[in-house]
Amino acid sequence: MVILGGGSGGYAAAFRASELGLNVVLIERDKVGGTCLHRGCIPTKALLHAGEVADLAREGEQFGVKTSLAGIDMDGVNAYKDGVIAKLYKGLQGLVKARKITYVEGEGRLTSPTTVEVDGQTYEGKHVLLATGSYARSLPGLEVDGTKVITSDHALNLDRVPASAIILGGGVIGCEFASAWKSFGVDVTIVEALPHLVPLEDESSSKLLERAFRRRKIAFELGSRFSGVQSTDNGVKVSLENGKEIEAELLLVAVGRGPVSEGLGYAEAGVQMDRGYVLVDEYCQTSVPTISAVGDLIPTLQLAHVGFGEGILVAERVAGLSPAPIDYAGVPRITYSDPEVASVGLTEAQAKEKYGEIKTLTYDLAGNGRSQILKTTGAVKLIQAEDGPVVGIHMVGGHVGELIAEAQLIYNWEAEADDVASLIHPHPTQSEALGEAHLALAGKPLHVHG
Repeated sequence: MVILGGGSGGYAAAFRASELGLNVVLIERDKVGGTCLHRGCIPTKALLHAGEVADLAREGEQFGVKTSLAGIDMDGVNAYKDGVIAKLYKGLQGLVKARKITYVEGEGRLTSPTTVEVDGQTYEGKHVLLATGSYARSLPGLEVDGTKVITSDHALNLDRVPASAIILGGGVIGCEFASAWKSFGVDVTIVEALPHLVPLEDESSSKLLERAFRRRKIAFELGSRFSGVQSTDNGVKVSLENGKEIEAELLLVAVGRGPVSEGLGYAEAGVQMDRGYVLVDEYCQTSVPTISAVGDLIPTLQLAHVGFGEGILVAERVAGLSPAPIDYAGVPRITYSDPEVASVGLTEAQAKEKYGEIKTLTYDLAGNGRSQILKTTGAVKLIQAEDGPVVGIHMVGGHVGELIAEAQLIYNWEAEADDVASLIHPHPTQSEALGEAHLALAGKPLHVHG
């Protein structure tokens, strides 16, 4: 198998394929690990953790601990973040060597249904996997200059804490940067064209996040479309279609990620495309039998763990196993802001559309001892198909992302409220909130006001 792209999808496929006895060539123009390791998940979560440490120092008094925040040393934060990346990158390079994968560094291009060319050298395989990932998108006419108007790529390498910032886009990336920067002391305003922050989440989760952001004094303009940006002496002035103008030191463009596919020979080899994305069936197979595609390049959820899953699926299929297609609703989704937003399964709107009659239950974290100790607020919301399994689990609160793994089992194993209600959760943990929500849904509420 020849794999074009060494990010989450590409390297997962390479590891699984080599495990299954295939000869693998892995081609990457930058560094193995891709966006997630070098410019995405890992560095942003490191920034968010540094922000959490800053908040704890600032707020120690409310726990009876006399701390104060002397300041943010951006060089120190970046050294910590880069140290985490370096360790993981080294480990990944070691795995590539250990699995005897032929690793080729360079810009690859598809030259036929079975060949990829890199710097004049052709690599041929029975099967080709396209995994070229995504880039940080901008809007038409919005020029990213890398200093005043930046993308997440630039934001991860800032050598200073800006006094103020406008974030264009209230999705996962925008909300994570808003959260980290606010913790660093930045005056933040989010501009989102849709009516809610994290608009793909259940509306109740969006509202809880908005309430928490208001409390944290993170400003946001919802249902407001961007109309232009001008450079000023000390930053930028952003205008919105509703006539509002906002000034700040910089503008972070976080309007999503687009597929990297231009000029790589995909269409010429007969691969069906749509707006730059490669189209695939449920087994990640393209319109050309010898070519598959995974990760951010195809129009599925743009998440590293989805890339891993798709890469493994393709490796197993090509090796002659019969893997099951991925149920994308069953993939956990997390926004690592403070508070975190985590979900699996269907939103209330989606469940109503699919099942008609549904039951919902919201368990407030105010009833959870551990959440009180941590001084975090939020809720667990369950959505149940009438007299059927739990089809959606939505959580907001500090570190609730760590709880979504159990929620994923509940959804994917089609558990009913009673099945979960009979399981005893450890006290005092936040995981109990999930248990108590199911107790309440099963009609046996414990720490819940009827």
